[in-house]
Amino acid sequence: MTLLTTWPESGPETLIRRTSDPAEIAAALKPLGVRYEQWPIREDVPFDADSDTVFAAYGPEIDRLNAEEGFTTVDVLGLHPSDDPEFPAKAKAAREKFLQEHTHDDDDEVRFFVSGSGIFYLHVNGEVHAVFCEKGDLLGVPRGTTHWFDMGTKPSFTAIRFFHEEDGWIGNFTGSPIAARFPDYDTIAAGYEADRAAA
Repeated sequence: MTLLTTWPESGPETLIRRTSDPAEIAAALKPLGVRYEQWPIREDVPFDADSDTVFAAYGPEIDRLNAEEGFTTVDVLGLHPSDDPEFPAKAKAAREKFLQEHTHDDDDEVRFFVSGSGIFYLHVNGEVHAVFCEKGDLLGVPRGTTHWFDMGTKPSFTAIRFFHEEDGWIGNFTGSPIAARFPDYDTIAAGYEADRAAA
């Protein structure tokens, strides 16, 4: 289940919106041109499934989206905790790459979460929208939209990535420190889990 939190760009002291209702989330994101869908969850797909397994499981959904959008490249990116002594450094580098505010000039950023979670922060029209995506969520951030992504200090997710451009992920960084002013993945995830446990 997704969680959407919205604040003014001035900071998180004022809460504009906090909802986990899919209809409310879709309604809030649609005016921003953001594509938000929930695909069927394939419970038989391991959390760390390889590309072939993911493509086999979600073939119909991938084909439908490709037919609608005309993507040229579709791949699977996974990052999960492991016993590899190099994992902490690898995870830190991956997180830092996407954590700075940026845009994409030539492509949308479209991701489907096969497992795990992550947060897209959209900085649009004077507001910051934190979209907490989990297994089964698809989010499409339109090209030119200022945003950043946080996978947390202990990343664990597998996602299908869709590209219109063969060059893949190319970010134009704004140099703004805005991301540091808002709650990070770990903070939001902890609050979300506490809310669900209390429900």
